[in-house]
Amino acid sequence: MTVRVRFAPSPTGELHVGGARTALFNWLFARKHHGVFILRFEDTDIERNRPELIEPILESLRWLGLLWDEGPYFQSHRMALYREWAERLLKENKAYRCYCTPEELEEKRKRALAAKQKPKYDGHCRHLTAQEEQRFLNEGRQPALRLKVPQSGTIVVEDAIRGRVEFDFSELDDFIIVRSDGRPTYNFAVVVDDITMGITHVIRADEHLNNTPKQILLYQAFGYPAPVFAHVPMVLAKDRSKLSKRHGATAVFEFRDRGILPEALVNYLARLGWSHGDQEIFSVQELIEHFSLQAVHPSAAIFDEEKLLWLNQHYLKTSDPKRLGELLRPFLVKLGIFSEAEAHAVPGEKLTQIVVLFRERAKTLTELAEPARYLLTDNFSYDSEAAQKFLTAEKVALLQGLAGALASVEPFTAAELERATRAYLESQGKTLKDVAQACRVALTGRTAGAGLFETMELMGRERVLGRLSSVASLLT
Repeated sequence: MTVRVRFAPSPTGELHVGGARTALFNWLFARKHHGVFILRFEDTDIERNRPELIEPILESLRWLGLLWDEGPYFQSHRMALYREWAERLLKENKAYRCYCTPEELEEKRKRALAAKQKPKYDGHCRHLTAQEEQRFLNEGRQPALRLKVPQSGTIVVEDAIRGRVEFDFSELDDFIIVRSDGRPTYNFAVVVDDITMGITHVIRADEHLNNTPKQILLYQAFGYPAPVFAHVPMVLAKDRSKLSKRHGATAVFEFRDRGILPEALVNYLARLGWSHGDQEIFSVQELIEHFSLQAVHPSAAIFDEEKLLWLNQHYLKTSDPKRLGELLRPFLVKLGIFSEAEAHAVPGEKLTQIVVLFRERAKTLTELAEPARYLLTDNFSYDSEAAQKFLTAEKVALLQGLAGALASVEPFTAAELERATRAYLESQGKTLKDVAQACRVALTGRTAGAGLFETMELMGRERVLGRLSSVASLLT
């Protein structure tokens, strides 16, 4: 048997971390078992659909590296197929037409609630005669289709994550499979799609668990075995409420735009409710090798942004500096350091040097790009408190003298700059410790950063000499 799984988002919102994790688990399962990962858009909800979100969802999956083997398929393109399969159930007397109006159904619901009973359809149209049906049609009523649900018994689901789950038929009613306007309901379309696409495993969010008995009944009505179900627990915020925008970023692109690397987010999402011993860092190949549904925890996962940032910092430290340098370009624009054209023109070697110098401290690409503001431009601000504290008249005089001492340094490298600086300070009866902070503030506007002489080399001769020479202007 070839494993066939699907990720089936609705284009009603951006791809968020919960959906991305579900897609990842499906993708990993397919890759581990040399199976097929199918992408399908469940877009029959006309009122809520936003077609303009389809491409962003596709791009989010591409950015994460979750490339699909088949699709994308669209339910809205498969209406004829749903009609055909609905007619099949009608012909086999496994479904029936329901002519009850919304007003009549609402009245039934109110009566049930008043009697302290669970609202459910009472089967009023289940045994209509042909004459009764014709009378309703003559009244202009458009029928919906309902599945005939057994009146007693149970369905047992052996969920690959949650274990044994039992549902009682008495809790179900004859649910609608096709609306009166001809559109299929979610449960009906999903089952037809999963049957015709040969889906073997349904790995999805546990909010769909209550749909499972209805879907199994449809499999039975069509005469097909149900797939293996695996319901992935919810992702919660630290306060154990449902993760939402009030907790910060939730959409995949929000994390991308903040400077999170795709491999960091993939690693984090994989570990969000799944584990392999105490291992925290996984390559994609290791995830494929070790992933199993049995190792997914059935309890809700807690989204910890600090853990994500820790992982991102790891990948910033260990990834190819040239690649990271190229990834900095859009952040130079977002931070207002350069225009797009200017960012594109920055030499790649300069960006690589920034990465090598600053990645030990940075947690995001945004943080890694920020030093370019004072390294590659003169449009940056000084920390006024730091300037007041460290740029005393004595230190300013020393720094101005240092500018003269560095003017002829050749080559303008960190090693030569350090040698010349120490020699100059020794001639003045000073040490590097005496002026290091003042020099850093004069050059960068701040007290913390990468190695002083490596920073000077990257900044370049003209910028270093200019800032040291004009440091007196910073005196208050």
